[in-house]
Amino acid sequence: MTYKFDAPPLLPAPPKLAEAPPVVVVQPPPPAPPPRPTPQVQKITLDSKALFDFDKADLKPEGKTAIDSQVVGKLTNVKLEIVLVTGHTDRLGTDSYNQKLSERRANAVRDYLVTKGIARDKIETIGMGKKQPVAQCDQKNVKDLIACLQPNRRVDVEAKGESMM
Repeated sequence: MTYKFDAPPLLPAPPKLAEAPPVVVVQPPPPAPPPRPTPQVQKITLDSKALFDFDKADLKPEGKTAIDSQVVGKLTNVKLEIVLVTGHTDRLGTDSYNQKLSERRANAVRDYLVTKGIARDKIETIGMGKKQPVAQCDQKNVKDLIACLQPNRRVDVEAKGESMM
């Protein structure tokens, strides 16, 4: 055996191990937010017999009570997007007169809703006049005809919003 000092070693150096790649910790994506509730639409038809006298647009006390129970009570826990108040009349009278009467009735209901705390800017009103009847009548007697056409004299309230419960 021969020793050579100051000579390179005869045995090769151990192989260098490849450096391990850095450990990457992948964070899972944050959970998706819960889906927003779908806005609900409620349509309430108010009978004008309870709301107004024939050929009038001033709310009667029993009309206010009907609005309180049928509309305001249902909207107390709703985040409103919009409330659409639509006034209707029967076919008696001219188109122009009925259009204005239906608008005045819708505005009267809107004004009352505002006094109950519903924001005015969330309420839209429209008068349909006699364009959307729900009852068709052929009575010859005027009193009977007025009674038969009564369902056409109405106010519809449509509210769109999300329940806060």
